[in-house]
Amino acid sequence: MGVGKGTIARALVKASNYFAIDTDDLIESVENKKIKKIFSEEGEPYFRNLEKKCALWLEKNVDNTIISTGGGFFRQENIHNIGKIIYLESSFDGILKRINNSENAQAKLKKRPLLTNLEEAKNIYSQRVKDYEKVADIIVNVENRTIEEITKEILGKM
Repeated sequence: MGVGKGTIARALVKASNYFAIDTDDLIESVENKKIKKIFSEEGEPYFRNLEKKCALWLEKNVDNTIISTGGGFFRQENIHNIGKIIYLESSFDGILKRINNSENAQAKLKKRPLLTNLEEAKNIYSQRVKDYEKVADIIVNVENRTIEEITKEILGKM
């Protein structure tokens, strides 16, 4: 969360022949609700089931596409059947700095209610880092780097 997945995906599209899909956008479109509302009204298990359906659809229907996912999507059983997994690595403080320094920082923070409790957010971050590293085919450190540098490294490794 907040590492720049969407920003990097858009930059990769501009620098390559790929298209991009955001799994959260797909889910919001199908449900006609924002992710935050899905969680509050239906709960996390319902949302994770939507992610599972999305992962199965992606595996069967999508090729040569950059897929930006939500933070828990990596747990999908078929994740490696969908494509190469790129982990955009950053420290927790680096993520907070990136969000707080963005032009629309308040909107980004509002969209991420988890960041209202920084201790809980940091615990989730700490738990997931090791899992992200295990599942990743490619790891790219994004901290204190330009979008162009990150994009060039990813395309070089793909």
